[in-house]
Parts: sequence; C-alpha cells; structure tokens
Amino acid sequence: MALYNPKSVLEIAAALRNDDIPLHVYLMELEAEYQRIEPQIEAMVPEPKRFNIVRRNAVKQLLGRWPDPATRPPLFGVPLGVKDIIHATGWRTRAGTNLPWDVLQGAQATVVTRLLEAGALVMGKTVTTEFACFSPGPTRNPNNLEHSPGGSSSGSAAGVAAGLFPLALGTQTGGSIIRPASFCGVVGFKASFGRIPRDGVLLVSEWFDHVGPIAADVASIKLVASLLCDEWSAATPTHQPTYGIPDGPYLDYASPAARQSFETTIAQLEQQGASVVRFSALTDFDEINARHGRIQAGQLAQVHHDLFTRFVTDYQPPTAQLIRDGQAVESETMQIDRNKQQDLRVSLEALFGLHGIDAILTPATVDIAPHGLESTGDPAMNVPWSQSGLPAITIPSRRDHNNLPFGLQVIGQYWKDELLLNWAAQLEIALKS
Repeated sequence: MALYNPKSVLEIAAALRNDDIPLHVYLMELEAEYQRIEPQIEAMVPEPKRFNIVRRNAVKQLLGRWPDPATRPPLFGVPLGVKDIIHATGWRTRAGTNLPWDVLQGAQATVVTRLLEAGALVMGKTVTTEFACFSPGPTRNPNNLEHSPGGSSSGSAAGVAAGLFPLALGTQTGGSIIRPASFCGVVGFKASFGRIPRDGVLLVSEWFDHVGPIAADVASIKLVASLLCDEWSAATPTHQPTYGIPDGPYLDYASPAARQSFETTIAQLEQQGASVVRFSALTDFDEINARHGRIQAGQLAQVHHDLFTRFVTDYQPPTAQLIRDGQAVESETMQIDRNKQQDLRVSLEALFGLHGIDAILTPATVDIAPHGLESTGDPAMNVPWSQSGLPAITIPSRRDHNNLPFGLQVIGQYWKDELLLNWAAQLEIALKS
C-alpha cells in the first residue's frame, strides 16, 4: 500500500506561524506519523533521540526567538530533512559510508543556516547513497515499497513524498535531485549552477554539484528558492511561454513507457493551449554522457585522495571503483572535457533564442523507479542540464499501473530561475486540471 502523503510547505508554515496549530501539538502529531511511516521507508539516518532534539530546538530556536506570531518568519516550524552530505550543527554527517564519522565533519552549510534563519526546524539527516555516488541505502519508494526512491538524494525525496517532512535539501551531480523527486512523485529543483551556495557540503564534483530543495509543490519550491538563491528577484513573466522539445538521441534514450507518458503529457498541455515547438538538439548526447562520467570520477578521486588512502577498505566497492576510475583520468583529458562542458552551456543557451522558446520540456527520468533497491536508476535525462548548469525542475505528471510516478522536467535559461519557476507553476496547474 502506498504511503504517499506529501504536505505543502506553505500550508504548514501558515498554520504554525499563526498558531492555528501550536508547534508542540504539531510535533506530537509528526512524531506519531514518523513512528508509523519511517520503519517502512527508512528515509532518515537513525537518531534515537531525534524528537527530543527537535523539541528542544523548537523551544530554543523558534518559540524563544519568535514568541509573537506577527513577527514569525516564512518557514516558522517547518520540518526540514537535510541530505547526509550537508553539514548541520548538532547532527552528525555520515555520508552513507562506513568511514569514521569524525573525519567527515565540518561547519554548518550556508543553505542550512539560511533556512534556519527563515524559521525551519531540522528533523535530522536523510539517507544518501555513499558520498552521493552509486551505493544505495535502505530507503524505499513510498509509492510502492518494492521500488527504489532513486538517488543520491534518496531519503530527502522519499521523506517528502511520505509526509515525514514537507521540505528537504538534496544535491545533484548528475540527476540526484530531479530523478528521486520524479520517482517519488514530488517536486525537485536544481537552480542555475552557482546560484545556491555549496559551502558545508561534501562535494563529488566541483564543476557539477548543485544544492537544491525538494517539496510537494511548485509554490513551496518558489518560496524556498527565494531564500536559498543568491541575487533573487521577484521577476514575473510578461508573456505566455513557448516550450521546446529536443528531438534526437537524447529524447530517444527514454524508455518506451517514459516516452509514451511524456508524449501524452505534451498532448494534454497542447490541448490546453500551450505553445510547443520541436527542434533537433543534443546530437552528441553519448559524448556528453561519457564526458560527465569522466569528470565526475576524476573529481571524486581528487576530493577523496587523502581519505581513500587512509580508509580504502571502508569504502563500498562501487564507490571505490569509481575513485579508481577517476585516478586513471589524465589531467589533459579533464581540461579538454572542461572546455567542452563550457561549450555545452553556450550551445544550449543559444537554442532558446534560435527557436524562440522560454523553457525546454523533457521526461524527468529514463523510466519509472527501478524494482528493488540495488539501483537508484539512470540519470541520463538530467545529465546535460547538470553539466551545463542550466536550472531544472521536475513536476509530477502521470502514474503507471503500479502507482509509480512519471515526472515532467522543465529546463530554463541560465540565471533566469525565477522565470523557470513561474513557467513551472503554470504547468503544474495545467497538469492537475
């Protein structure tokens, strides 16, 4: 039976700010839900004193600081799941690994600090694949417990989908926000590269890594993005958008089921008046994919050079192999790949003007969530946008006969995240009608 019950950040925050639900009562109800749901999906890193810590922080950080409802910030009392490669004071970082926890700690990430200043309440760390790579954790998909929630932000997406917390932080090197959010049927947002600070995060790749939020709906993401993104503005569209579909080898990579779901979704949008154009793009998709793998492995090897030397036997085999693969990537190859990565952004940016489009639409994932927990799925549909640094968001679109979600991925122009989220909000409404 599906546990799917995501909750809106905006609705919860409004109720807690206004004392429509007293914070201590809400936390009691949340703990009961946690005890019912968490043993089945295992979205969170175990913490035996979790709710003692949460209640203590609620009193100290929230009620003591903002006793007057009129002064409370926008996320007052909103429970937050933090991916376990992002440092948060008072919560150990374990990164899904057997390495000693004390060698992984660091100062609290700016993204966590910004959300705490806005009133969020950390619920704890969410399960990640080892070092945000490929070795899965125990987390299950709330829509169908026999399937993966995706990765590497496994627990963040599954926890939001199950209603354990309405907001979570994830990271994405290839597809680690968009893919699990799509698999779990919630909304995940990857801002333009560099728009959200990454300090306090255990990186995989200096050139690819993004931090971003996962929530139940686009409105919640818009609020959180305004708090996390540097140089945020209240830009609103002045025209109806034109959407582009990149025909060619990239789109052909999607499974027949994912492609059919996508085309049905596009037909639904067109019937409601959406303007859609198709164009040829990403004809060198295989090389983009291969380049991404080389850079990711090469930079992971650099990041883990000292730790891997000291604790090589503590790494899980897939992570250890990825590091060894990265050690074999020559510096000259890395520089060539870096130049081509930068060229990719330029070429993709040019498509918007060339074809008169405001956003690109694609399937969010190659297929539905894989059966079993051995794989977190293929990030291929997300790789070009992570590599180029363009902003992307996934919106739930359809479901298959096993209640597993498909998502619609929407990609915007670099540093125009505000406009992308406005288009996404329109699409969300259209898909629900």
